[in-house]
Amino acid sequence: MPASLIRLILESAFNQGDLSAVEELLTPDSITHIPAWGLPHSRTGLQQLIASLRLAFPDLHCALEDEIREGERCAAHWTVRGTHTGLFLGNPATGKPIVAQSIIFARTADGRIVEGWLLIDQFGILQQLGIVPPPRG
Repeated sequence: MPASLIRLILESAFNQGDLSAVEELLTPDSITHIPAWGLPHSRTGLQQLIASLRLAFPDLHCALEDEIREGERCAAHWTVRGTHTGLFLGNPATGKPIVAQSIIFARTADGRIVEGWLLIDQFGILQQLGIVPPPRG
């Protein structure tokens, strides 16, 4: 089975910073739903998200943990890791490492993503960086 589109985006765009991979793997009119980040719902918005994450966490590494592919739909659980050495959501570098769980659900056609839903545990990242207090026990 060939490499999945999600694996290719994680490896090329997120891990290596090759934002042109987004243009290759998503259709020009694709819709990318990225809640809570305030970005356009397009492949440009996805490129902006990746670029901002790579600036905040230059050692960013995303690992595909599990994936389900069926017909023109795929879903994946992946883990984001990195060290906060740049500006993140307006917050200066803390030097702290993060590990965040993420999910992607995508609809494809003709070997490209036409619509995707991306969730990264942004709140968990902010807690790990000490920007948002942890829950009270």
